[in-house]
Amino acid sequence: MVAVGVVITLIAHAIGVDYLYFASYTILQFIVLATAWNILGGYCGYVNFGSAAFFALGAYSSVFVHKVFPLPVPLLIVIGALVSGIVGLGMGYLTLRLRGSFFAIATLALAVVLQTLVVNWDFVGGSRGAYIIRPEYLEIGSFKIPYIEYLFILMLALAIIALIAARTIERSQLGFGFATIRDDELAAEACGVPTLRLKLIATALSGAFMGMAGAPFPYYIGYLQPQSAFGLEYAVNSIAMPMIGGTTTWVGPLVGAILLGTAQQYATVTISSAVNLLIVGLMLVAFVIIAPNGLVGLVQDRLRRKRS
Repeated sequence: MVAVGVVITLIAHAIGVDYLYFASYTILQFIVLATAWNILGGYCGYVNFGSAAFFALGAYSSVFVHKVFPLPVPLLIVIGALVSGIVGLGMGYLTLRLRGSFFAIATLALAVVLQTLVVNWDFVGGSRGAYIIRPEYLEIGSFKIPYIEYLFILMLALAIIALIAARTIERSQLGFGFATIRDDELAAEACGVPTLRLKLIATALSGAFMGMAGAPFPYYIGYLQPQSAFGLEYAVNSIAMPMIGGTTTWVGPLVGAILLGTAQQYATVTISSAVNLLIVGLMLVAFVIIAPNGLVGLVQDRLRRKRS
């Protein structure tokens, strides 16, 4: 990931095209969102339709702090993670006794409730939105760096942190506990696994990482409104990307986000951003038929066949 970031920076400087930073930022943002969703949806098997709500919480926490007392973006990321993590914990406490489609509908309802609150909260812009004027450059002593490049570096760091955390969880005792919930929650409870506690940890971690992804968004977009923060593409992509890549391993969301995110950015430039959700639908249908366990699962299955 670091090497890829260095290459993108060198290419952008060489050809003088800032759009590479904007496109790469978006792909990295989806890597964080897909990885965060996978902690609850992939590792635990609880499908969350409220990804956009946690992303928007991170974004609007930055708007709130910016209006009260402006802070550096890294601190806003920490605040966004705390706010979204706490809300994730509360959502889990209220909804995790539900299972299957009932839990999914409850998370979708959370997104609707939060969007209604934001639309009617004038301090953060309400329905008319809020402007965040970012500086053109970030000055560090006598050194100046373009602000979009700075945001790109921050999102690259967040993507690396999210992937390391997901990989660590997957190979830890916590990850094994999540897997027992995904495989058979009733059997896990009968064996003494503290399933509710593990699910609460998963919702808090998942929400925190989504809030981290959303915190820099107002500075990236410049003008934040509820329709953009609670956009359907965040809820859809955060689910589709792990499913395309594979939900049982940390690599799956990374592969799915790079593949789908790159296709969407290319379509945005060559056709229109309006076709992005169409691309998601077509790729989901294709991969459900060709690789129901995702690309990583498909590769793993073929390797097992060759060994046998």
